[in-house]
Amino acid sequence: MGHKMSNLQIHGSLNLKNVACPLNFVKMKLKLEQMLEKQILEVVVDDGEPMQNLPRAVKEEGHRILSVESLPDNSFRLLIQKDGGLKDGR
Repeated sequence: MGHKMSNLQIHGSLNLKNVACPLNFVKMKLKLEQMLEKQILEVVVDDGEPMQNLPRAVKEEGHRILSVESLPDNSFRLLIQKDGGLKDGR
């Protein structure tokens, strides 16, 4: 059993398995936009291209990845904390 960050409160969950790039990122971005600063979104993505692209895109958007956990079905569970730092100064 890996250590689970069970003390964290998850505010939203998104299953992006079988959702191809870039649609998975679009869905995740929309979900994060509905959430409040510092809230945590749980996202499940497939291994391969989504797992290569999504974490990088998340960081480019200024959010934090708190944990990455591999699941038995060859997918990954990411915990993403929405960051309040808007780049465009709004």
